[in-house]
Amino acid sequence: MPSLRLDLDPLRETLLLTLHARALDSQSPHPILGDIHAARVAERIDYDFARLKVKPSLVCGTALRAKKLDEAVRAFVAAHPDAVVLDLGCGLDSRALRCDPPDGVDWYDVDFPDVVALRPQFLPARSQCIGADLTEPGWLDSLPRDRPAMIVAEGVLPFLPGDAFQRMARQLTAHFETGELALNGYTRFAAWSMKYHPTIKAIGITAAQGFDDAHEPERWQAGLTLVDEQLLTRVPEVSSFPQPLRAVTRLMGFSTALSRQGTRVLRYRFQ
Repeated sequence: MPSLRLDLDPLRETLLLTLHARALDSQSPHPILGDIHAARVAERIDYDFARLKVKPSLVCGTALRAKKLDEAVRAFVAAHPDAVVLDLGCGLDSRALRCDPPDGVDWYDVDFPDVVALRPQFLPARSQCIGADLTEPGWLDSLPRDRPAMIVAEGVLPFLPGDAFQRMARQLTAHFETGELALNGYTRFAAWSMKYHPTIKAIGITAAQGFDDAHEPERWQAGLTLVDEQLLTRVPEVSSFPQPLRAVTRLMGFSTALSRQGTRVLRYRFQ
């Protein structure tokens, strides 16, 4: 099957970064996420992935946060087999395939219209796609309101301008009667420092949004209540990290402050 060249602006190009990281994880001797779909998709894209300069820390961090968010989704749909799942900023992620929800679940992959238009070329149909700018109103209007919603926002927070993420959270919780919001959280320092990361610099984008206190979203007037702050420096999967990353991560795990500068997964409930 011929490779496809994608015409993406710097913001959309970040989908290739996370895709490549998941693909590299799946090809490692001890994969954390093991997303075989990512490797297959990456092989079909005509792109110089080497220019992204992806290091083991990014591969492991991306795979681990995806795994923990997948686990949150699976737990939610197990408890709510009639749920609605929204994967915001889905890119070319295969989360719906990995989680394999029961038939009663309606799954919506949401991203820019030109991004979701790519998905049928690379991934089997397992969800409904919504092409939308998350910062614009109206894209939720056609979705059911009276069913529990699991909303995943992986890698979205740092790239929305100003208070756009807060406004989006208010729109989501106003639309759905009850549910959860799960995201990978960035501190302000972690989000600010992303622009100096070699991979982000290679793409040429600026990321700046984050928050330090995991309880801060409770003050966004979105009806959110913190359920869990998971510091990924302390999870068992760190044993699969290559050295010296494994040792460094375990040392960071002794400090809550340092752990929060790394990857953390946050879950909030609303009703």
